[in-house]
Amino acid sequence: MNAIDPADPRPPRRQLADLLRAAILTGKLKPGEKLPSGPELAERYGVSKVTAQQAVNELRTEGLVFSRVGSGVFVKERTSKPVGLRPHLERAFVEPKVTVDFAGFAAETLHGAMSEPLDKIRDGRFRPESIDVRILVPDPGTPWALPARASDLADSPAFRRRMQRIMERHAFGIHDEVLELKRIGLIESASVQIRVYPAAPLFKLYIINRLDAFFGFYPIEEHQLPLDGEDTVMLDLMGKNATLFHLETDQADQDSFKSQFIDQCQRWYESVWKIGRDLQP
Repeated sequence: MNAIDPADPRPPRRQLADLLRAAILTGKLKPGEKLPSGPELAERYGVSKVTAQQAVNELRTEGLVFSRVGSGVFVKERTSKPVGLRPHLERAFVEPKVTVDFAGFAAETLHGAMSEPLDKIRDGRFRPESIDVRILVPDPGTPWALPARASDLADSPAFRRRMQRIMERHAFGIHDEVLELKRIGLIESASVQIRVYPAAPLFKLYIINRLDAFFGFYPIEEHQLPLDGEDTVMLDLMGKNATLFHLETDQADQDSFKSQFIDQCQRWYESVWKIGRDLQP
């Protein structure tokens, strides 16, 4: 894991949370592994104990870690991981032009998976000329049919407010990190566009360089969490339990199933992108 960068526009809390999150999502920190203590994190990364605790709390809120009383904080077991997504993203960043189209719930997995290739641009191992990212997420200002309260299947404004914070953390984090590479002259062109649309997704989709597609359904599961000071059971879309299926365009056969599937994914994406509204950091 890299050190905190004082020149990075992200606050130290976010930098540390992003580093730890990337280490968890990429398997550097494995399920069941104990995180360094708050004082150890503070000393290792040159931040305050309060900042270290805030970063760990962020991961706990996202369900990536859990606490054992008297023992510390541990990486939570995940039933699945973004199978194949990270290496394919890395392969895309070897190309001169990188495009990533994402549609899903919060862009959390995308944020973690992009951390390593962006780090490799910073240290000179990857040298793409341009990076263009588009992110489609549900509009938290519009009532959702799902997720919903388990008790009455009603929309929860408190849950939408919570999800808005998570969405913005990850989507805006991607925005800031990619555009920072252009600002410091490591890439020639960078664009990160974020749009919201009036529906909650039941699947997640990644289209990489218009050649690779990763597709996975969101299982709907009961999930208890504090909302407005009360423990509330929600029927939630659990992205961490989504298995991703990978298809790659057959450039020798544009009529193959894989090629047609990716073409239809791209057409669907463009149609929803047109009705979305811009979300600015």
